[in-house]
Amino acid sequence: MTTSTPISPTQLPSTIRAYLAAHAAGETDAAIRTFAPDAVVVDDGSTYRGTDEVLRFLTKAGGGFTYTTELVGAERVDDEHWIAVNRLEGDFPGGLVDLRYRVTLAGDLIAELVIAP
Repeated sequence: MTTSTPISPTQLPSTIRAYLAAHAAGETDAAIRTFAPDAVVVDDGSTYRGTDEVLRFLTKAGGGFTYTTELVGAERVDDEHWIAVNRLEGDFPGGLVDLRYRVTLAGDLIAELVIAP
């Protein structure tokens, strides 16, 4: 079992903070620049591989719903693995959810992002 250490969200690596801010603001061009060319994103039962598919994820994620996001927690697993916890509140079924964004970094870019409750 991998253990993690709770940290302040401000202690997340700048790449992760940049991705979260850009994605929340709908700035797809800025968000995609935080990903490695061969990055993998797993969200809501779908897997996106490579720049074109990750871009498709970024443009469709949350589509059809209006919601706000708030970064409410963060954890450090090791130098490459981090967890950001975002609280989403909106008009989607259930109306409120905390999602864990498990991020693997490769240098200064996101190599993998897995989003799960």
